[in-house]
Amino acid sequence: MKKKTVGFIPLRKNSKGIPNKNKKKLLGRPLFTWVLAEAIFSKLDFVYVFTDDEEIIDYVNTNFSWSSKVQCIKRSPENAEDTSSTEDAILEFCDSVNLEFDIFCLLQATSPLTKKENINEALLKLENADIDSVLSVVKTHRFIWSKEGKSLNYDYKNRPRRQDFEGLLIENGAIYCTNKKGLLESKNRLNGNIATLEMPENSFVEIDSETDWKIIEQLLVSNFKLNKFAERINYLVLDVDGVFTDGNVHFSKDGELSKVFDMRDGMGLEILRQNNVKVMVMTSENSEVVKQRMKKLKIEDVFLGIKDKYSFLQQIMLDRDISSKEIAYVGDDVNDLSNMLRCGWSLCPNNATKPIKYNADIILNNTSAKGAIREASEFIINYNLRFNGI
Repeated sequence: MKKKTVGFIPLRKNSKGIPNKNKKKLLGRPLFTWVLAEAIFSKLDFVYVFTDDEEIIDYVNTNFSWSSKVQCIKRSPENAEDTSSTEDAILEFCDSVNLEFDIFCLLQATSPLTKKENINEALLKLENADIDSVLSVVKTHRFIWSKEGKSLNYDYKNRPRRQDFEGLLIENGAIYCTNKKGLLESKNRLNGNIATLEMPENSFVEIDSETDWKIIEQLLVSNFKLNKFAERINYLVLDVDGVFTDGNVHFSKDGELSKVFDMRDGMGLEILRQNNVKVMVMTSENSEVVKQRMKKLKIEDVFLGIKDKYSFLQQIMLDRDISSKEIAYVGDDVNDLSNMLRCGWSLCPNNATKPIKYNADIILNNTSAKGAIREASEFIINYNLRFNGI
């Protein structure tokens, strides 16, 4: 019988080093969603977010309702203090779920470089009958000294070359997996025969300070760009406000009245469809005006009220067997940034925000609601000519 595996992400409302750290936007996404999304797309059967923060609970329930894996459990105030240990939270969680699991996997939101492949590898190691728990580590080739001036991991009189130095394995605080029996008996995330899971050296950084935050942000950007490749563009994903529209909204006492669209954009999208490029629209707003405009443009894939666009697009790619390499993405603000970094091509209107313009592959000459989408459409058609006959 297959063992039931659960992921556990503990989050506290109040953090001292970085206020509201778990909800702070990292490349346009709340910090905790980076590891949550990887857990969802891993081989874990269920993922539990354990928190005392009602805003996080509301966010997860609203924006991850597309996944049957995810569930939030309210964390007690006494287990969410500065002095509360993670083990205390784990044991409270075990009581909450009536121990309906076989394998427990602790995941830390402060390690946003964790990937689903790392989680899957940890679960695979636990299939070995001789292994009771697994922790993630990184290898360092640093030379360690005590405060008394003693070299701890090498002989300073015979200093080894880096390539001849085995190095040390250090916890990176990202993943801890164990079986239920060992967890309950030891009341500890690690117990029995412990195996290590080596992760890339850059995953050593955990977010505990503003400096850590900046380092992680640059590491994420760098990782995306190193893994970014383009193929024929078969899909165009568009934001709405600031891309289709100029970002202005007219309101009355009854709510949203109107937005301004450019008719030339509609013609550009029609030409794209004639050239077998599928158009999707994804926006964080839930607008009836947008809904009606997209209906007029005959765009079928219109996704409204999507806050975490990165996770949602990942689910679409899995469901439809789409590669990020065949997607062009047009956005204008930071909530589009993570998707723009991973898609084959990223474009932005000339009046996009600075972070977007800095990271976009192409900054269009035209501004939003003044021909930017038409220009992007023409680029895609011309770019795809190189794939004719392949």
